[in-house]
Formats: sequence, structure tokens, C-alpha cells
Amino acid sequence: MELRQLRSFVAVAEEGSFTRAAARLHLAQPGVSAHVRTLERELGDALFDRSGRTVHLTQTGTAALPYARAALEAAAGARLAADKLQGLVSGRVTIGMVTACSSRELLELLASFHRDHPGVEIALAEDRSDVLVDAIRKGQIDLGFIGMAGATPPGIETRAIAEERLMAAVARADALAARSSIGLGELAERPLVCLPSGTGIRKRLDDAFEAAGVPPPRVALEASNLGMVAELAGRGLGVAILPESVAGARGAELHALAITPALRSGLAFAWRAEVPASPAARALVARVRGGLRTRAARPSPSSPGRARFRA
Repeated sequence: MELRQLRSFVAVAEEGSFTRAAARLHLAQPGVSAHVRTLERELGDALFDRSGRTVHLTQTGTAALPYARAALEAAAGARLAADKLQGLVSGRVTIGMVTACSSRELLELLASFHRDHPGVEIALAEDRSDVLVDAIRKGQIDLGFIGMAGATPPGIETRAIAEERLMAAVARADALAARSSIGLGELAERPLVCLPSGTGIRKRLDDAFEAAGVPPPRVALEASNLGMVAELAGRGLGVAILPESVAGARGAELHALAITPALRSGLAFAWRAEVPASPAARALVARVRGGLRTRAARPSPSSPGRARFRA
């Protein structure tokens, strides 16, 4: 049993396709198929049901998958320990963050990683969450700080660090300011102010409308910065969709309404499920895996322009 066989097995299981798994691993499809067949012979049973258009794990495959992942993670840990002892943690890491991010967790990660590995060059890039996820999947960035809404994308691992409710926020003079909640059907009838498509919060909103069978929201204005979204709503230009902490920090000019059914969105670090090739990237991912805890975001009234939630 070899690590390359386990990598192919895990990739096919997560992608649901030998073709997509081969592309993810930068291998030819016959090679990935050969790895899986060899592993199946060693285990004495099929790992995948190949009878349909997409492949599905068999009962044996489902049972074997967590052990395969654990073996790959253990191998990565051993490699990282050896790299540290040999002083090989150097090179370059590329980190992507959602636009207009001001997260304390991200800043602390960058500072602590640089302190412990001063020989590693750190590159930082901004973009929407969907663009960052695609770049992670393609190996263009080592780690992303993204907005999360719904299931973890295929081929990606995440570590959530914050989650909170989404609220509808209106100017104090708006007729809705006399109410405490609003349904999706009513929101569909009002001009909305929101983050652009491709951001975590916007995806959560669009998915909720679709799941409820409500017509798509009428987004009148878009802004990539939540502070600007709040400002536009505060001037009476529409109903803003904001995290609770941001809406609460703008209490002087905005009235927040709970959305029913409740919607939640969050922030997370994300990286490729495949073990990183470079020692520097492995050290960065190992730090994120081992050092973060999920928290609930809290309002920050004294710092309305520096809300922790972003795209």
C-alpha cells in the first residue's frame, strides 16, 4: 500500500470522478485508475461502484476513507517534523483573503508564522470567496481566508473560525424600522443592498431564496465592502444584508431585522485536501489545523468600520 494509491483513492472519493481526481492530482486518468485498482486488489474488495455516470463509494470504500485520510495526514506530519529538524521550512507561501478583510485571526496567523519562519516569503492577495476557492483547488494559492455558506467545496478542507446570523438592515426612517423581523417573501419585494455574487454572504442569501421557492432577490446596489453596504442602506437606498455584528455596530443609523427563516454565514481558512508539496505550505496548513477554534462573532460598537465579517 503506497501513499500515491491513497492519494488517488481520496481524490476520487472527494471529486466523485476519476477525471476530476486526475486533474486535481496533475496525473493522467489511467494512472489514477491504476492506483485505485492496485489498492482494491490489496484490500480484496471494490472501493467504488462504477456502474453509473459518477462513481460512488462502496461500503468498503466508505469504511476505508477515514483511514486513508489519516494515513496521508500522518505522512504529512512526519515530513513536516523532518523538515523542521533539517531547517528546511523556507521558500514562499501565497495566502488569499476575501476583499476588504480585517480579521484578527488572519493577522495573528501571518504574524506568528513570520515570527517562527522568518525565511519564508509571504504573498497576500485579495478576491471574492469563489475565486479564492478556485485558486486553492488549482494550487495557485496555499491557503485562503474565505466566506463560508453551505457545504465545504469538493477537494477543499476548511477550519471555521466565526459564524453569525445575517440580518436585514434599514435606515431609521424606513417603514420597516418599526418591525423586528422580515420574511424572505417580503425581502424579495424590496430593493436590496448586498455584497457581489461569488461572496459567501451573497451565496447564502441566493441559496435561501432558491430553497424557499421565492423569486431571486432584487439586488439594487452591490458593494465589496460591508461598511459601504451599511452606508448605502443608512441613506435609504435599500435593505442591506449584513452580519449581525456589522448591523449592531451601525445601530445609530440602521435598524436591524431578523430574517425568517434564520440565515447564517461564516468565515473559514481553506486549503487543498491534497498534502501540500512545499515544506513552507505544509507548515502553514499544519499551523491552521492545530491552532484555531470556532467562535461566534460579536458586535464591535466602537469600531463600526472594522467589522470582522467580510465577503
